Amino acid sequence: MAATSARTLKLLSIFGIGATLTAEELATRLGASVRTVRRDIDTLRDLGYEIEAVRGAGGGYRLGRATRLPPVVFDEDQAVATAVALQTVPAVLSGIRENAARALATLYQAMPARSRLHAEAFTVSSARNYWEFPAPPIDAEIVRAVGSAINRQHLVRVDYTGDGEPVTLTLEPHDLVVWAARWYLVAFDPDADRWRAMRMDHVKPRMPTHTPFDRRDIPHRDPVAFVMTAHDRGDAAAEWPCRGSAILALPASTVARFAPGGSTVEYATEATCRLTLGAWSWPGLAGLLLTFDADIADIEPAELRQALHSLRTRISRGLGPATPPRPGW
Repeated sequence: MAATSARTLKLLSIFGIGATLTAEELATRLGASVRTVRRDIDTLRDLGYEIEAVRGAGGGYRLGRATRLPPVVFDEDQAVATAVALQTVPAVLSGIRENAARALATLYQAMPARSRLHAEAFTVSSARNYWEFPAPPIDAEIVRAVGSAINRQHLVRVDYTGDGEPVTLTLEPHDLVVWAARWYLVAFDPDADRWRAMRMDHVKPRMPTHTPFDRRDIPHRDPVAFVMTAHDRGDAAAEWPCRGSAILALPASTVARFAPGGSTVEYATEATCRLTLGAWSWPGLAGLLLTFDADIADIEPAELRQALHSLRTRISRGLGPATPPRPGW
């Protein structure tokens, strides 16, 4: 009986990877007969797991969507990974830290002693990085409403607060992206005939429309790349002791991808943009601008210009006299 239970749990763990496998492949992995595998599959179905039989080429068995939440089985590595993830989850949804703590306690309680020892070896404490500027925690109901519209391919009407007054938009929602502890909605705006990357903490969904739409190809064919290169994604300049800006001789999409958290990028021309950012000191702010390795102009304020002059003087002093090139170089 113990061997049967252990084999059934191993079968469930195999199904957990999401693959579709034939009875013969499952039997090989389990070291059992095809008949035994089919009997174990019936056992899992009796426990509430939806094990689907897929017919045709490439068919076999796979784990489907359950009608209720059955017990979840982790192997030791999965349990440890889950424990670490629950401890380091960012506070991007309101109430998620409390739920994560409860889930971690439940996981530890369900673990065998050996696995719990392994997981507890990865006990960590999270500290805020001052270069990260997460959005205020978002109501999970807002994410659920937008995520449901994405899954069902339904238009969504939202009130959106950008830089100006709130506007009401009807959007084709395509993806949700979490980047630097901030949630973004990737959506197509039919009225403006353009793609948008929108901060979810600025979005308030209205009643569902139940109006279907056809999915489009996202720019770059990658929602993450689109968000990272969108200069108008709704970010705001963070409060720093020193804050300044300059025109960089780089496209806005390039600077948007590598700009520090809490900075803003404004389109100027196809080849230039204005970067506004902050730091603890004016020399530190000047150094951040220089990391982009591009010509800079229209530098504000005067304190930032003076810091750049001071850095140039220090660097020149450190380098010493210029060494003439050797003959033949």
